Amino acid sequence: MKSRGCYETPGGTIMLRAHRAIESITLDREVAHLKDELMARYASLIYTGYWWSPERVMLQQMIDASQANVNGVVRLKLYKGNVIVVGRKSDDSLFDANIATFEEDGGAYDQADAAGFIKLNALRMRIAANKGRSFF
Repeated sequence: MKSRGCYETPGGTIMLRAHRAIESITLDREVAHLKDELMARYASLIYTGYWWSPERVMLQQMIDASQANVNGVVRLKLYKGNVIVVGRKSDDSLFDANIATFEEDGGAYDQADAAGFIKLNALRMRIAANKGRSFF
């Protein structure tokens, strides 16, 4: 028998916000997106009672692999029901101040590459436009 209810989990909310904050500096963007997609399926499997299913075990292995370098310290501020991230640091952070700059980046980024990137990403829209399709 199931019941529908609303549960408050302030501790869970705090832990989730902190974990997501440290993931934001330790996970690759595409890995983070994939993990987010998998979590909905994972939650559904657990909710429907498939804890011991092979698909849940497989998802668990992928999620565990995504978390291998997720570690560090997060500072939070709690104020009137809000959780505010005020700092985060990790020895496994992917942030590199030498690359995230408008100054010299040691050759990490060549602005000429942007033209090809933009052209390639817009290819599907150019094809649609050539066929007379409109997105609006």
